Amino acid sequence: MAADFALVALGWLLMGACLVPLRTEFPRVWSFKYSAGAPMSLLGVAILHAALITLLGYTEGLHRVEGGRSAQGWIVGKAVLWATAVLCLGYTLQGATWVTAGLFCIVGGLNFGMLWAWRCWNHEGDAESRGDTRNVLIIGAGAVGRRVAEHARQHPSSGRTICGFLDDDKPLGRGVIGRTVDLARIARKEFVDEVILAAPRKGELTRWVVEEARRLRLDLEVVPELFGCKPVELAMEGAGGVPMICLHAERLPITGLVLKRLIDACGAVAALTVLAPLLAAIALLIKLDSPGPVLYCALRAGRKRRLFRCFKFRTMVSNADELKYRLRENNERSGPFFKMAADPRITRVGRYLRRYSLDELPQLWNVVKGEMSLVGPRPHPLDDVAGYRIEHLARLDVTPGITGLWQVKARRDPSFARGIALDREYIRTWSLASDVRILLMTFRAVLCGSGQ
Repeated sequence: MAADFALVALGWLLMGACLVPLRTEFPRVWSFKYSAGAPMSLLGVAILHAALITLLGYTEGLHRVEGGRSAQGWIVGKAVLWATAVLCLGYTLQGATWVTAGLFCIVGGLNFGMLWAWRCWNHEGDAESRGDTRNVLIIGAGAVGRRVAEHARQHPSSGRTICGFLDDDKPLGRGVIGRTVDLARIARKEFVDEVILAAPRKGELTRWVVEEARRLRLDLEVVPELFGCKPVELAMEGAGGVPMICLHAERLPITGLVLKRLIDACGAVAALTVLAPLLAAIALLIKLDSPGPVLYCALRAGRKRRLFRCFKFRTMVSNADELKYRLRENNERSGPFFKMAADPRITRVGRYLRRYSLDELPQLWNVVKGEMSLVGPRPHPLDDVAGYRIEHLARLDVTPGITGLWQVKARRDPSFARGIALDREYIRTWSLASDVRILLMTFRAVLCGSGQ
């Protein structure tokens, strides 16, 4: 809704910007002089038009429609048409000329094109590629559960990815990946966000699943047995004609998370702008010091184990990854994490970059892209993540960061368990204030050159 509102307002700003040179180039064309005498404010009309289109779209279900782009396009068209008609009628009754009404129609067409283009480019069916999907586990592999799963597969716009079924009666296979007692283990392993209880017939099972979902902080929906009765639509959510009631919805600090993302994006862009000369100087030094690329790009496991390409300044020789397997026996850290204080692969310039953590600066671009945050658990290499136990996966519940609690409290501690404990403490006690404290402590650590 916010994006729709902003796009409509932007359409009016573009129209206003176009009319300025037109009035200058064609001073005798009366149509371009409407703004001098028309009883209206361009900004006020833009806000009013945007509010009308957004509210009409919301009432028509624009932001929850499952019919794909064609259904959304139809609703967008209706919202723009009615909002523009109301605007034209209102200003005509106030004495505005036909030129003003024509202007409203032109901007209405422009707004429709922008809203439609936005949906084509940012279609909800591409949610999986943007990392916006919700991982769903269905308890019950009967006809109802299969129907819900099939609907999710055929309607990617719903934003659900079915991880599999849990069923105590059906044999393993054909999507059945475990029993109900395996809920906690599989939910952690598959990074499940939501559990759907498909038409339960045992009260004990329903109560146990509700308690377990709350303990695991998972959303829970149940498909009720309605005996053929049609429910009130506004009280339920539908999936392929199957009604679902929400029994538990995990409360998230939405405002705080939005502010965190805003701070990340603005802070990263500002830092990249200010540090551009330093980044260029470091790139030149790396190129002069040793052969190979300036940047080291490697796949890392992000939130919910989604892979992304992490950027760093290269601080090692070009074949460092090949040498890593030979040096595994010299690992100075416990657990699935590799670290050596006197790593022979590090270059001369790389040693200074690591000491002051300057090699991490290119990750500001990962922050801009939304793959990382300024503060969060550090992203580990894939071979390290492959050695995680179930309890270690909790650190992948959030977006990884350039710095984190482990970096400022126990950076030289060889215990992997200690690092995991600090990451989980950060996730459990997260707040914007804690992020600010960690950033301040990071600046102090960088100035002291405590990296390695």
